[in-house]
Amino acid sequence: MELKYEEIVIKPIVTERSMHNQAFGKYTFEVHPKSNKIQIRKAIEKLFKVGVVSVNTIKIPGKMRRYRAAIGKTRDRKKAIVTLKQGDKIVIKGIEMFEE
Repeated sequence: MELKYEEIVIKPIVTERSMHNQAFGKYTFEVHPKSNKIQIRKAIEKLFKVGVVSVNTIKIPGKMRRYRAAIGKTRDRKKAIVTLKQGDKIVIKGIEMFEE
């Protein structure tokens, strides 16, 4: 299954930990669950025009949730922590993605 670059990277994850890691050149994204590290690396390089040193991925299983009498499960997610080459930053629409 061939995914487009826009389908691989879903959205950035903005948390206190991801903001702290940005100082070390590490950016966190939610990615397509069936994408692999090579696809994620190529997508980040093409979409943001930066150099990628490494990609670490984490699968996050969905949690059981209850709403009144109905019991369900949230969706499974996958996130990637991307380390950029020194000096590179990710900029979206003229704004730095994570401010320092």
